[in-house]
Amino acid sequence: MEGQCRRPTASRAKKPAAKRATTEPNRTVAAPSHAGGCGPQRGARSRRAEPDGVPTEQPRAQAPGARPGRTSVRIKDLQPSATGAAGDAEQPTVPEPRPPAIPEAQPPVDPGAPDVARGPSRRRGARSVGQPGAPRGSRRKQEETPDKKLKKVLEKLRLKRKEISVAAEVVNGVVGQLLSRMQNRESEFKGLQQLNTGSYYERVKISAPNEFDVMFKLEVPRIQLQEFCDTGAFYLVKLRRISGGNPLGHFLEDEILSASKMLSKFREIIKEEVEKIKDRDVSVEEEKPGSPAVTLLIRNPEEISVDIILALESKGSWPVSTKEGLPIKNWLGTKVRTKLRREPFYLVPKNAKVENCFQGQTWRLSFSHTEKYILNNHGIEKTCCESAGVKCCRKDILKLMKYLLEQLKKEHEELDVFCSYHVKTAIFHMWTENPQDSQWDPKHLSVCFDEFLTFFVECLRTEKLMHYFIPKFNLFSQELIDQNSKEFLWKRIEYERNNGFPIFNKF
Repeated sequence: MEGQCRRPTASRAKKPAAKRATTEPNRTVAAPSHAGGCGPQRGARSRRAEPDGVPTEQPRAQAPGARPGRTSVRIKDLQPSATGAAGDAEQPTVPEPRPPAIPEAQPPVDPGAPDVARGPSRRRGARSVGQPGAPRGSRRKQEETPDKKLKKVLEKLRLKRKEISVAAEVVNGVVGQLLSRMQNRESEFKGLQQLNTGSYYERVKISAPNEFDVMFKLEVPRIQLQEFCDTGAFYLVKLRRISGGNPLGHFLEDEILSASKMLSKFREIIKEEVEKIKDRDVSVEEEKPGSPAVTLLIRNPEEISVDIILALESKGSWPVSTKEGLPIKNWLGTKVRTKLRREPFYLVPKNAKVENCFQGQTWRLSFSHTEKYILNNHGIEKTCCESAGVKCCRKDILKLMKYLLEQLKKEHEELDVFCSYHVKTAIFHMWTENPQDSQWDPKHLSVCFDEFLTFFVECLRTEKLMHYFIPKFNLFSQELIDQNSKEFLWKRIEYERNNGFPIFNKF
């Protein structure tokens, strides 16, 4: 990108050239800023050439009065302007003198931005040699607003009811058989119960119903937790003495319940039972280092992935590290928070990583059941998004951001360290800071999405995304994700939002 020369241009416009957002061929105009910016003007006909393969990213204009470096963003209730057509009619109609048109300068290419090859671009409204300009009326019809573009993306992500029904029937059949077999065999997992979690059951699954998360929970009474390395998220589990002995006793290492030992046995039993399932093509995928799940692959004939996660259920008080977490008092209410904290909490065999080694004895706190409740009861008004209630765009924003991250990860393996849980955590914080349903009006979808992107990028820049339930656990710490990966992601996000999200059109 750097070092390429641009040919001088000569303007034929009789009007001042208006600033325009960079577009690629057949791409839409970048979303205007919510801070009062207007869309590109039509009619300026300057003849200019741009070198092939050079992305001309427009720098984003900061909202008037905005303070740099703020760490949180408020979505204000959007009200129509008080100035009407009558006020405009009172203004004098004396034409102002127009200065001669000046060729528009190219913005400098950010040397720190990711180098992305692009095809030749052409400004909307510019007239090429030998190409007659389109009439104004047809241009107006072809123009697509940012809201319409995002709604088209959401429509593409909507799951088809028939596909959902078929996939759910297959998954429920396989998981039901597997759970029944494990409950009927003599083993340490005889008391397992099913707990459905994950994006499908939270109703925020996108694209296709091909991934499911299921918890097999096992109640473990009388346990004692010891926080690991002051993380607040990882714990060592000790079993208190039970008369007659504890069935989990042979998973102990120096009185500590070993997560890796227990997960290994859990996987072994699942593989044995899966081999007995003859009416479906089911297999168990290879173990992934550090993963708490045993992944089944069902061919139906399309592949469906099912993560089965072993979870220890404790009905005791939530750990001290969660005391200031779940900050929903001003959003869902104090009573709801108290009720949720009286529910059980769970521990999954996700090992803490110290330097490059996983600590096999450690368990991680899980609140996926609480997250599912929040996502399905997200409005400050109880009827929000119900059939007779007012709709909001909270879940739509979450789906759009999940899709954006998913598409970026397809193109850049550097982003594999990020996952949808980062997006979910960030949006929980955003909903907390903007609790009113009117702040998530579907009529302002593009503005709400842009506000969330601003918030998420700020989290990446400051390397700070605190766990929603464990305030001292930073999901964007240097120990978990390196600075280069975070910088690469926020630059990619900024590029996409400044250019109208061209990646949404690629797949």
